[in-house]
Amino acid sequence: MLDAMLLPRLYADLAEPTRSDSGQGANVVRFFLAISCLLAAVCHSAAGAQTAYETDASHSVIMDYETGEILFSRNGDEPMPPASMSKMMTVLMTLEAIESGSLSLDDELPVSEDAWRRGGAASGSSTMFLEVNSRARVEDLLRGVIVQSGNDACIVLAEAIAGSESAFSDMMTERAHELGLASANFTNSTGWPDPGHVISAADLAELARILIRDHPEFYGIWAEREFTYNGIRQSNRNPLLGVFSGADGLKTGHTEDSGYGLVGSAERDGVRRIIVFNGLDSNAARAAEAERMMRAALSDYDVYNLFAAGDDVGHRAEVFMGEAGSVALRVDTDITAGLHRRARRDLSVTVNYDGPVPAPIAEGDVIGTLRVEAPGYEAREYPLLASEPVAKKGLMGRIGAVIAHMLRG
Repeated sequence: MLDAMLLPRLYADLAEPTRSDSGQGANVVRFFLAISCLLAAVCHSAAGAQTAYETDASHSVIMDYETGEILFSRNGDEPMPPASMSKMMTVLMTLEAIESGSLSLDDELPVSEDAWRRGGAASGSSTMFLEVNSRARVEDLLRGVIVQSGNDACIVLAEAIAGSESAFSDMMTERAHELGLASANFTNSTGWPDPGHVISAADLAELARILIRDHPEFYGIWAEREFTYNGIRQSNRNPLLGVFSGADGLKTGHTEDSGYGLVGSAERDGVRRIIVFNGLDSNAARAAEAERMMRAALSDYDVYNLFAAGDDVGHRAEVFMGEAGSVALRVDTDITAGLHRRARRDLSVTVNYDGPVPAPIAEGDVIGTLRVEAPGYEAREYPLLASEPVAKKGLMGRIGAVIAHMLRG
């Protein structure tokens, strides 16, 4: 029920009404969505029902590819050392250079002594086994980064694109910020440990989404199981490939600072999910967690479409001294909620506004907020707009309203 101190406001309106009444008349209307897909009769035990994924990873997210909705997060917005998972940004920079025409797949790039020493066989790190002072095709270098996680391949590409790895790192950070990856700060092209080399799990998931969406012609490389270069065959380290049906990417990472991590993606029945986790203590733990998290991502979570932009939310706000007694409310953006399926029956939408709302009201005026809540879901608020204009009563109409209210007591 909407409670309001109507009589004082009626008298005040005969003078100069405003939307403020010293805090009186604040209305909160709670209602549950009458949407069959959300209120389907699904029986679950109310006591102790699990509505969130549990993991030993220090940082993790599950993302829906189509909408970009974060379905689950554990420290997902916290910057972390990404290790070789940051090589996805090196790949993105390379693909954009190819699309701009500054590189081609057939270009042969020189392997500097620095690239060989810090990233080649001499480094003892993940390598493509490039030979010093040799030349390598860009297409091979891409596979060297994606499939073999070659540090030497990353440095060669960085030097070719920006002149030095340091300059390339600055370009990586700048481009990441342009793409909305605000947590990203890159100090090298490889993911080599550095206190300033960080990005969040949520931003890594969005980076994966960008690679899948914007560069489909190259995405198949991420699913290749092995690559042979210079007579040396190396296998893709992604533990999902060939094990989890529908898995086709993307990148593992490991250093002592970061632990074992993965950015993975899989598609089943037209639904794609992206998972990111980091901080596990062994390769075996990473393999087990990858399969378990991806299964949960596809089986236990869903994205519910609540409203489309322009939809009436099904509630009218009471209007004060208006030609109409109420005004319909609408949203100006698509509203979705990514939830554990057990949480959908507890999904609620709350309309909040101070009212009655004084007329006149113009179409599109912000009247209040719509709040979406559910267990295991970070509550969100969206503006509610007037769906139509409401003119203010004339003087005689306002006097009549005061008299009518007095007669009603």
